Order: sequence, then structure tokens, then C-alpha cells
Amino acid sequence: MVPNTNRAPAPHATPAPMNNQLPEVPRLAAPVVLIHGVSGFDRLFRLKRPGKEFFPGVRPHLEAAGNRVLMPRVSATAGIATRAAELVAFIRREVGTAPIHVIGHSMGGLDARYAVSRLGLDSQVLSLTTVGCPHRGTTFADWGVDRFARYFRPLFRAVGVPDDAFFDLMTENCQRFNERTPDVPGVRYFSVAGVVERPWLAHGWRLPSRIVAKAEGPNDGVVSVASATWGESTAVWRGDHLNLVNWPNKRMRKAGEWPDRAGEYAGLLGQLQRAGF
Repeated sequence: MVPNTNRAPAPHATPAPMNNQLPEVPRLAAPVVLIHGVSGFDRLFRLKRPGKEFFPGVRPHLEAAGNRVLMPRVSATAGIATRAAELVAFIRREVGTAPIHVIGHSMGGLDARYAVSRLGLDSQVLSLTTVGCPHRGTTFADWGVDRFARYFRPLFRAVGVPDDAFFDLMTENCQRFNERTPDVPGVRYFSVAGVVERPWLAHGWRLPSRIVAKAEGPNDGVVSVASATWGESTAVWRGDHLNLVNWPNKRMRKAGEWPDRAGEYAGLLGQLQRAGF
């Protein structure tokens, strides 16, 4: 494993193929845990029936090959330490202390790093792949907290909703997080970053994308490639922050440029298989 220096190295970019032909899915011996980011969920329900999942289409695609795929739900806006403890409790409840592979989107990657480094999950995590994860924070969190914390913090507290997540994603706080949360020898770390060009950028992403681009460079609308780069290698996928978990980009789909991300998650499992798992 390449040791991390907490700097933003140039990613070993592995552009994903832009086609809709799904590759064969490898079958791993250990279960795969998919972790959502801030304001996320495992799945939604309509009239007590399962509805949309946070990683739409990914779980059934991987399970079709015989993989066991788990999707925990952790607090949507709590801080990393709280969400990580909830993650550990879920894993111990579902698989005990058996080996697992973890794929964490956005803040979910930071939760997993904390759980591995500081809560003892290193004893069973074989690999941790982060997807669009702000390892070095995001300047959009800096911008938003600086302007709006004095408004949303009293509101969140009044209704009993935590707001620590937004502060934990600030660049200065992520720097401290990295200093206190080193990678663990024996755990394999990989990452995925996203890049979206303006023609495919939905209106809701344009402001944060400009803010992040000015300070950090190419990004997925909220997390830069530099911040998402971590571990042994970084694949670069084309799409915005939610496209990375298979929420379709309507502009790209209309132009015939949208790939089904489920196949790219199969590719992540293939990477693990080639690594010896």
C-alpha cells in the first residue's frame, strides 16, 4: 500500500468507458458495504414498500453475481464521529467481525476512515474505496458555513437536528481530521473522483462548482479531484457528485453520454479481485 501523506497527489486517472454495456460482475468472498454521504439514506419506502435506493441499481447488479451487499443508514447530518459509530454498530450487527469491503460515497468515506482508524474496524475491513469523498474538505462547505451558519444552526438546534456534518466538511477541519486519522497498514485504500464539464452541469451544481473550481480545480460540482484523491490509485469518472452513485444526469442521458454506473461499481469489484481479494 502506498502510504498517504495527506497531500493532494496527482491522481492515477482511470477514465471509465462511456458505454452502456455492463461488464461481468466479479464475485468477492467478503460482503460489500455501500455507505451514503451527508443527507443520504439507504433506501426510501412508499406505503411500506421499498422505493428508491441511494445507490440506484448498484446493489441488485452486484448481488446478481452472488455478492452480499449491505447498505447501512447513518444519521444524515451528524458529525463524522457519530456516523462512524453508527456504521460500526450496523456492521457488527449484520456480519459480526467477519471480513468486509467498504465503498463510501462523499462523507461516507470519511465515516469509514474514522471507523477503521479509530474505532477498531481495521480488524475486519479488507479494503476501503471512497467515491467523491472530500478527504481534504470542500471550499463550498467553507463558503456555506461562513455565510449561513448563523441562520441554520439555531434552526437545526430548535428542531433537534444535528448540524456537525457541515462543519466537519470544512477544509481546515478535514486537515485536522487527516492528522488524527491515519491510514491503517493492512487495509487497501482506493478512490474515485468525479469531473463534470459545464454542458452537463445541472443548474443546482453551477454555483458550488464555480466556488470549488476557483480554489481547488476540476470537480464533480462540490468535491474536487484533488480532495477526492486518496490511497493507491484514483479512477476519474465523468459526472456530478450524485451521478457517481448512479443518479442519472438528465443532460448527459439526453445526449447519449450517460453510462450506467452499476457497471463501474462492478469495475471497482474487479479492481479488488485483481488486488487478490
